[in-house]
Amino acid sequence: MATSIVRYLGELRTSSMHMQSGTEIITDAPLDNHGKGEAFSPTDMVANSLATCMITIMGIKARDMDIELKGTTAEVTKVMAADPRRISEIHIHFEMNHAADDKTKTILERAGLTCPVMFSLHPDIKKEITFNWK
Repeated sequence: MATSIVRYLGELRTSSMHMQSGTEIITDAPLDNHGKGEAFSPTDMVANSLATCMITIMGIKARDMDIELKGTTAEVTKVMAADPRRISEIHIHFEMNHAADDKTKTILERAGLTCPVMFSLHPDIKKEITFNWK
């Protein structure tokens, strides 16, 4: 079964339908690349995918450790480069909602840094990841 079906809607906008759940994601070209910037751009989705993958993997590890990470947030900043146009940097700042000892922090942070998206991104993309624990 396909993972998704992507339709071009015109005016630099797409609709992606997740086949298993029926969830739809709209993307729009960014303002700095001829678009309206009314939705996530494809490169926004790449940067956001890194944060969501990291927090998911940390959540799996936290659940195994009987720790609740609900309410944790990640602020994502994507930096673009030109010639060729590409993502040059992804900055993610996590606000961890859980007070933890140093060992727990290390385990959860390392879990996040080993997520599949991290390993799938080109090594030339600089990844600046920070964690702020309560």
